[in-house]
Amino acid sequence: MAGEPLLQLGPADAALAVVLVHGRNRTPEEMAGLARRLDLPEVRFVFPRASGGSWYPKGFMAPLAENEPALGEALRTVASVVEGLTSQGFAADRIVIGGFSQGACLTAELLVRQPRRYGGAIVWTGGLIGPPGTAWPSPPALCGMPVLLTGSLVDEWVPAERVRATETVLRAAGAALEVEVFPDRPHEVSLPELAAARRMLAGLAGRGLCAVVRPCNPDPARSGLPPNKVKGARSRAPLCCD
Repeated sequence: MAGEPLLQLGPADAALAVVLVHGRNRTPEEMAGLARRLDLPEVRFVFPRASGGSWYPKGFMAPLAENEPALGEALRTVASVVEGLTSQGFAADRIVIGGFSQGACLTAELLVRQPRRYGGAIVWTGGLIGPPGTAWPSPPALCGMPVLLTGSLVDEWVPAERVRATETVLRAAGAALEVEVFPDRPHEVSLPELAAARRMLAGLAGRGLCAVVRPCNPDPARSGLPPNKVKGARSRAPLCCD
């Protein structure tokens, strides 16, 4: 995995760098699409790629041994991307780590296995890795680090109970958490989750905070789209800051 090429967006001399890790059978290109919707061109984004499209073979709640050695290698890959940014001049508190699904699980796991006070973390539908009953360390090393943690009551891959258990561990480690468990959101990154991530990153990048974050047009009057196509287009639109 360490030899996979990195997809990157944004200026090399940015004030903030974000590592976004894709999920199982997803791609860095998909994560880049989410990054573009955040509409933060002044931020550097880096997207690691898993060989074969998966970071580890089993579900994240399987016995740990069943996901090794791939799990250890995946964590080293993400850590090496962070170290690469550090060598380029980004201090740890100017780096945000995050991901969706399998990538979110790796993010959470990295925070407890290799605790470090990053600029922030984005855990879009993920949780700490290991079977029920796992005792995760919670060293008080996160020191008020902002963490966005999300999930859904109906998610078929990441149970809400594991999201809540992850919240407990990260809070004990000193993280400043924003947690949202949606009642009926499918396995995806929704508009409210993008908006919450944008607020975090914009603040860290030195932008003024938005009073409202909303999808940019289209709308029927201004987009040129027929009304029955507008809803889908809005769900994929960039975010605007009012």
